[in-house]
Amino acid sequence: MSAYVIFIRDRITDQSELDLYAVGARAARGDHPITPLAFYGAAETLEGSPADGVVILAFPHMEAARAWYHSPAYQAARAHRLKGGDYRVILTDGVVPAK
Repeated sequence: MSAYVIFIRDRITDQSELDLYAVGARAARGDHPITPLAFYGAAETLEGSPADGVVILAFPHMEAARAWYHSPAYQAARAHRLKGGDYRVILTDGVVPAK
């Protein structure tokens, strides 16, 4: 079953740290099976607090998403994201398509 990692950026606190994060996160992709579905495009908040930016990454299953997130390369990049902005990060299962 597919899985999704959703990044919701609430605000930027240090753009230079986010620039370092972008380089590190790109490198952390490696051979992980990631399919970007949304990447900081136009977003409209219909309910709740407005989001400054949204990223949605698809993986073939939860284990693949966890392997990428917990990889040493992504964790090194993550340190810059934590310094550069306020984010919510969600890992969720997809649904099995109806037949």
